[in-house]
Amino acid sequence: MEQASTPPYLFGDLLALARLSWIRQMAARLGERGYPDYRRSDAAALRLLRRGPVPVGRLGAGLGVTRQAARKVADGLVQRDLARTVRDAHDSRVLNVVLTAAGTAYAQAVTEVIQALNREFGQRVDPAQLAAADAVLRAVFAGDSALQDAAAAIRPPRPLSTITRLSNAMVLSPDRPG
Repeated sequence: MEQASTPPYLFGDLLALARLSWIRQMAARLGERGYPDYRRSDAAALRLLRRGPVPVGRLGAGLGVTRQAARKVADGLVQRDLARTVRDAHDSRVLNVVLTAAGTAYAQAVTEVIQALNREFGQRVDPAQLAAADAVLRAVFAGDSALQDAAAAIRPPRPLSTITRLSNAMVLSPDRPG
């Protein structure tokens, strides 16, 4: 008697759908705020550039892409008047990417939307699920050295014991405003 085969679990497909959903939610919410031209590279690039001028090469490292790909991201921001490129004051060989006033406002909107999505997602799952998801996602790109620096900058969620202690402290604190 032949056994029925079990189809493989398509983790990569589910991961791709989750990423697509996140991008669509970002685009929709930014569109509601008056930014209809959201691109996948915007979130990471703008959050790096909010800190100040960034050389194109370092932008690439922060995004986990080549210098050439980072230059395309920078050019896209420049074409949309969100950034400009300037030669470094100390080394004319270095090309820095700097946000414009419009880029700074857009970066703020992107950051606020990301925070809202993260908060909403965190409310839909318990801390143990979030920690497990973090571990799984880090395992996906563990072998990709180009992404290691970018991933290292993302803090994992707080351990369940820390969250439990914080929650208990908030509930038990007699001077906590209600």
